[in-house]
Amino acid sequence: MYIIIGGDGKEYGPVSGGDLRKWISEGRLSAQSLAKAESDAEFRPLATFPEFADAFATPAAPGVPPTLTVAEDGGREAALRQVKAPAVALMVTAILNLIFGVWGLVRMAFFPPNLQALDSELQQLNNPQLEEFFQKWMHMAYGPFGIVGSLLGLVLSVLILIGAIKMRSLRSYEFSMTAAIVAMLPCVTSCCFIGLPFGIWALVVLAKPGVKSHFS
Repeated sequence: MYIIIGGDGKEYGPVSGGDLRKWISEGRLSAQSLAKAESDAEFRPLATFPEFADAFATPAAPGVPPTLTVAEDGGREAALRQVKAPAVALMVTAILNLIFGVWGLVRMAFFPPNLQALDSELQQLNNPQLEEFFQKWMHMAYGPFGIVGSLLGLVLSVLILIGAIKMRSLRSYEFSMTAAIVAMLPCVTSCCFIGLPFGIWALVVLAKPGVKSHFS
């Protein structure tokens, strides 16, 4: 038998353990409500009574499954769904870069500009400094510097494409991160204007713990 102190500060009892369990289930008593057994000298919170520990446990509602995180609910399949769109976007960026890069090499090899005619037009500006600047720029853009730049763009495009493919299948986290970063580099790839947002998007998705943990 037990004696309790009610919310009004008054003592009630003695009452049986069954009655206490009933009042606990009804919310009339809490874990901090004071009580003592008839053989006890002092009152103490009900939560300290081992015989009532299970009465304060909160059972899961029947028929309601526990809430799971993305990593638990869906696992690898959920991670694959998250990386699919940004990976495809990086693939599109890489393919466009490859197309523009190849076209740039073809244009320099088979359709070079008439630099002599351009020099004649520049002379009409009567601005020697501006004329010299444009001449240097055109000779660099359509000379060895332009060829090296186009080849570098093709190599970077291949790197982005491989990284996007690996990201799509959750392989090689470091390579996927590198591809996303390279896609963001301004004026290194032909399509930097679309590579920047797609690269940021890919980095945000790759940084999620539920995605990173499923890379092999």
